[in-house]
Amino acid sequence: MNEPVKIKRNPRVKEITAKFETLINVMFTLRSEDGCPWDRAQSLQDLRQYLLEEAYEVLQAMDHQDYPQLMEELGDLLFQIVFQAQMMQENRTFTLFEVVDRLISKMVGRHPHVFGELKAGSPEQALDNWESMKDREKASMSGANRSILEGIPLQLPALLQALMISSKVVRVGFEWETEADVWKKVEEEIQEFHNASTNDQKMEEMGDLLFTIVNVARKNKINPEDALRAANLKFRDRFMKLEKKAYESDRKIQDLSLQEMDEIWEQVKVSPKKD
Repeated sequence: MNEPVKIKRNPRVKEITAKFETLINVMFTLRSEDGCPWDRAQSLQDLRQYLLEEAYEVLQAMDHQDYPQLMEELGDLLFQIVFQAQMMQENRTFTLFEVVDRLISKMVGRHPHVFGELKAGSPEQALDNWESMKDREKASMSGANRSILEGIPLQLPALLQALMISSKVVRVGFEWETEADVWKKVEEEIQEFHNASTNDQKMEEMGDLLFTIVNVARKNKINPEDALRAANLKFRDRFMKLEKKAYESDRKIQDLSLQEMDEIWEQVKVSPKKD
């Protein structure tokens, strides 16, 4: 049996700790009586939009593989976490120390294949261990069985939420046997959409169709949120090139015929990604 792994020491932990301490003190100063009026005026509700903005800016930097920008955006996201923890400390609710302490306990406790004697030879086994630990934690706290769908935030983007839902239910066998079966269901949903007679029915059937498409993506190990975001970026890039070509010919894009736009579109599809 393998010996449990002890927590290893990051060789740069001292300098990171020193910088993190400075960050905490900067936040404490900003919220103090002599600090920034704007920072002092913020409430937890006010910070919701900034937390979301910073998270999406991190994703944007990741999509563009812009690592200097990613470094900056991760810092901005970290600042939001420190900001909220400072506010909770002021309210005597909890402190950043408690946030980190609980996180450490959770990460060590949910990785018994690393810090304990359980084994996990694959990512799938490690994920099963994680879910089992969450089930036991829920049962010990509430005395009730935990739904496998608990913990999926309702505020997530819809495609990502659908992926998480479908990924969880398949673990209990609620799954199509083959990808061909999913495509058959896609065809059924398309027909049901065509047969819908009201806007409400069409919206419902469109939701069913999109949810089924998400399962096609899952079967192919594709994150549909990432796929759609990449498609959006590709379309933006091509359409902006189309606009540029129109301006270069001293015309507005709305003055082009559909045939002319299609011809330019085919040109920009084969052009380099960046000018």
